[in-house]
Amino acid sequence: MTAPNAALNAGSNATLNADAAELDKFAALAHHWWDAGGELATLHHINPLRLNWIDAQRPLQGARVLDVGCGGGILADAMARKGAEVLGIDLAEKSLQAARLHALEAETPRVSYRAVAAEALAAQEPASFDVVTCMEMLEHVPDPAAIVAACAALVKPGGQVFFSTLNRNPKSWLMAIAGAEYALRLLPQGTHDYTRFIRPSELAAFCRAAGLSVQRVSGLHYNPLTRRCWLAPDASVNYMLSALRPA
Repeated sequence: MTAPNAALNAGSNATLNADAAELDKFAALAHHWWDAGGELATLHHINPLRLNWIDAQRPLQGARVLDVGCGGGILADAMARKGAEVLGIDLAEKSLQAARLHALEAETPRVSYRAVAAEALAAQEPASFDVVTCMEMLEHVPDPAAIVAACAALVKPGGQVFFSTLNRNPKSWLMAIAGAEYALRLLPQGTHDYTRFIRPSELAAFCRAAGLSVQRVSGLHYNPLTRRCWLAPDASVNYMLSALRPA
């Protein structure tokens, strides 16, 4: 994510749904996005799982897809390679530069990136996408319900929205912060703020308020020693949720 003034220029005149400290944090990590063995390696390890989870519910081939909070484009790039036409949006210009550079070097087809807030894009292009994804982003913004509402406005009737985030309970604090950030150093210290974690019931309520129908909730599990990841009903730490905008 980018500096606050640049982010404001990318969004609207309304109050920006972003935290300056979070923007600066992700700007500092921009050069790590495509280092598969670096500080963001876990995202590379889990990406095939989340990609296949999305594609199994809503085939990406030929779909117009929006990736909200795309960062350096790890998921956006993979969805484009599945045959989707993908727009990735973020407020971190440095991350977007990393995404654009990778797409250019890798000759990734049908992917583009834009610095714009989800709420601003929803006002400009409502009901324009077959699929909207918002992964590992909701726990980094002041008003996650507003992001959910923007995603609901951006997807076409009959389209699907996919979220991933972190549950809020003692186990998730132990695993995601004490374990992943401090003990195992899988992520930079300070990546997450426990108070911003979102329970599945809360995310489901945000979806219903935005007119979305929750379809599926799956726990995303990861073994840092083997780098194996898998889905399970247990959503007590990391989880993904899919929702449908009724036709």
